[in-house]
Amino acid sequence: MSTSAKNERTTEEKVALFRSYFSGQTDFYGTYDPATGRSWQEKRPITYDTILAHLQGRQPCGIYLLVGDRTRAIAVDFDDSDNWTPVQFVGVAKHLGLPAYIETSKSKGFHVWIFFSEKGVKASKARIVVKNILHEIERPDTEVFPKQDSLGTQTSFGSFINAPLFGRLVNLGKTVFIDAKTLVPHADQWAFLESIERVGEDVLDGIIDMNDWPAHEAVPQPSTNGPNNGGANRFGLPPCARKMLQDGVEKFQRVSCFRLAVHLKRIGFPYDMALAALTKWARKNRPTDGKGVIRESEILAQTSYAYEHAYTGYGCKSSAIKPFCESSCPVKQWIKDRDSVSPDQTEHRKGVS
Repeated sequence: MSTSAKNERTTEEKVALFRSYFSGQTDFYGTYDPATGRSWQEKRPITYDTILAHLQGRQPCGIYLLVGDRTRAIAVDFDDSDNWTPVQFVGVAKHLGLPAYIETSKSKGFHVWIFFSEKGVKASKARIVVKNILHEIERPDTEVFPKQDSLGTQTSFGSFINAPLFGRLVNLGKTVFIDAKTLVPHADQWAFLESIERVGEDVLDGIIDMNDWPAHEAVPQPSTNGPNNGGANRFGLPPCARKMLQDGVEKFQRVSCFRLAVHLKRIGFPYDMALAALTKWARKNRPTDGKGVIRESEILAQTSYAYEHAYTGYGCKSSAIKPFCESSCPVKQWIKDRDSVSPDQTEHRKGVS
């Protein structure tokens, strides 16, 4: 069979492939008038014909991603034509171990998609990770779909996002997926869809754990009693970090390297000295998980990222840090005191009216 014949897909196969990635609520969907832009909700099931009409450009289909408190995808809507921002988002996501994909939207701007396992993930976890990435690239107010952590009595439907590959716009280079390096549309959108990687909830758990992000939508914010203003930083290098540097670690080398780099940066260690210290630290590691000692290239990558970005977490809840944690640690007590502040007090402290 020739390559071209092998790459040909029936209409039924294309519809099935599309629905495997872009799915959510099945009893209703969103749509809009391509001529006027007016949007509304169709209170009828999404069928084969619904998707076919979308792919053929007859009637667009918008997906309500949130089902209960779970979602099989999350999308970020960058509504301006600045193509650097979505590329930057993809880069940060990649560093965290999340494959993300850029789609050109129907008018201007871009959507960035992350896809999850077929059983879905907790929407709250996906939103925590995405919100923190947006904070990292200084676009915290960017719209995220789904917009809620869960559906309840106050939110019956959520919000829909227009699905990609609307037939009428595909030939115009809109609603198609593009290469993050070249910004050129993938030549075969269906082959591209088949190559998309999904991630499980355990990946999100690992990212949240590694960065010590709270289990809610809050993102890092400057604080008047934070580490650079007489907070935890006044204690110097915490006991856990000292023990890890002195004795090495047996597992979680990548996370440990990143966390140690964050600590060294916090106490004012120059980058080159931190890199040298962590290279020496790696020689003390005794991996028990069948893996070799962390390579210099990975040490360089983790250290560079820690120094280039403004991470505020201390990693106390990280699986890599916990074995070295001491109850008498002053940083641990400082965090406990900080987290005991009521939400109202926290907002006041951050200068929110």
